[in-house]
Amino acid sequence: MILGAILPLGLFLFPLWNITLEAPQYPIPLGMNIHINDFTDANPFDIKNINLMNHYVGMKYIPEAIPEFKIFPAVIIITTILGLLIGFKANYKWYLAWFVLMVVLSLAGLYDFYLWEHDYGHDLDPKAIMKFTNPDGTVMGFQPPLLGSKDILNFKAHSYPRLGAYFLALGMALSLFSFFIGKKELKNS
Repeated sequence: MILGAILPLGLFLFPLWNITLEAPQYPIPLGMNIHINDFTDANPFDIKNINLMNHYVGMKYIPEAIPEFKIFPAVIIITTILGLLIGFKANYKWYLAWFVLMVVLSLAGLYDFYLWEHDYGHDLDPKAIMKFTNPDGTVMGFQPPLLGSKDILNFKAHSYPRLGAYFLALGMALSLFSFFIGKKELKNS
């Protein structure tokens, strides 16, 4: 359990998520790494180039900071401390409670990410230089996928977890494993 509680701290060292845009006019795909507390370029000037490109279709600029960048680090630190306290002091049943808490918080984070992507890809400036419509006449959205790949005009957008997310998932899995080990040990004693 203790290792499971510590592993989410890997989010402070490694990116949580990555969004990449491939297109013929960009021999090196544009990309953005999403960390627990900021956005970074996958390659030099990628975010600047994404912002310039997206401006033409009326998308908002990718901000330098969002409120979540203050909340997420605090949540990870608090849950890590809580996990360590549970690991040192509590009954194995609390390992399951920590796991459930982490699942709920992770799902809330994914939902927040989806909402951010949806707003970013659909709340377009009506005065944009270029306007695209769907076959039914509605305004085309440019939302990248939450997970996976998606064609958006001549771009292929990819959205996948990175090493920080795997550290988080492994920590959660270890807490669940610890719960089952503790349950088995109690049953055998």
